[in-house]
Amino acid sequence: MAGRERVLRMSVELPLWRALAGYRVLTTLYAVGLCVTSYEHFTRPWIAVGYDAVLTVWTLATLPRVRGAATCTKGFLAADLTIALAGILLTAFADSHQRVAGGPTLPTIWAGGAVLAFAVKGGWRWAAVASTAVAAANLVERGQIAKDTVHSLILVWVASIGIGYVVEVARASERTLARALEIQAATRERERLARDIHDSVLQVLAMVKRRGTALGGEAAELGRLAGEQEVALRTLVSGGLLPVSRIAEDSVVRVVETPDEDGPVDLRTLLAPFARDRVSLAEPGAPVPLPPAAARELAAAVGAALDNVSRHAGEGARAWILVEDEPEAVLVTVRDDGPGIPAGRLAEAEGEGRLGVAQSIRGRLRDLGGSAELISVPRQGTEVELKVPKGAVAARGKKAEQR
Repeated sequence: MAGRERVLRMSVELPLWRALAGYRVLTTLYAVGLCVTSYEHFTRPWIAVGYDAVLTVWTLATLPRVRGAATCTKGFLAADLTIALAGILLTAFADSHQRVAGGPTLPTIWAGGAVLAFAVKGGWRWAAVASTAVAAANLVERGQIAKDTVHSLILVWVASIGIGYVVEVARASERTLARALEIQAATRERERLARDIHDSVLQVLAMVKRRGTALGGEAAELGRLAGEQEVALRTLVSGGLLPVSRIAEDSVVRVVETPDEDGPVDLRTLLAPFARDRVSLAEPGAPVPLPPAAARELAAAVGAALDNVSRHAGEGARAWILVEDEPEAVLVTVRDDGPGIPAGRLAEAEGEGRLGVAQSIRGRLRDLGGSAELISVPRQGTEVELKVPKGAVAARGKKAEQR
């Protein structure tokens, strides 16, 4: 919904409606001024004065109508076009034949505003109908087909149809953009849910399968069912593109809790529980403050990296966590001494629906406005570098508060 609201605020129609309202006011003043300066030349000036009075009152009274497509109804457009056509046809009764043949009509270029309203409201087809009606009224009022008249009518016809077509294209583009923003928001939410599922439900199911298989008997059947459910759930969160025939791998369950605070959270307090016999933590002596949500996501990404170490680097592998509080960013590096990641394995795992790196690590950092770099050398271990710019985190925090 937020994406759709942004599209509406930047809609191309809004400036067009404002421009149309200004056009109507200015052309009304022009029509009145032309009537005043040509008053002595009219054969029936009271017709011109009466029409200009009606035109002025109508224009000012209907200004609120020309604010958007919702208020500019079909009934209003029909009445507006009727006033323009009436003014064109009344010109022959208000002025002499010689002046009618070569001079402007009573509404002058105000009639173009009525045609433009059709274009903005209904697109090029509506514009074609309205401009054709105005052209026909002008030809009837002139009583002859003059070159200048034809040129003016063709100009109005082409311009109004062109504007109507542009409006239709703009509306289609806005609908496409709104849909793209909705898809982007839904994708981000799906990725967030996928990360949460990966860090909790999927790992629990994998653990049940592993332990059930080890115990045997009825527990083995329970483990088999848990493995099937894990595969099905991975298929769901990865887009439903995987065959439900893959065997689940062992996983390690890890939960990161964020202190219940409104202000910044010291990242060190969230990373401290990860330190154990084979995991070393090196951190600054001073606090590393981050907004609670950012600190939680960064710590969860570190936990996901350590889970990968436990699952893929072997039981004897060691890991090191290095926290660096730089002036512009917070940098956390997770390194292990395992066998490394074979070339192409990450892409293969992502295709199988394993979201440890794609979502639990890179996805989290991307949502924070940061980056996750993974460097792996065969037989020399793997290093994951997590970088969160402080400016990006602060901007996202303010944006979230405004929402």
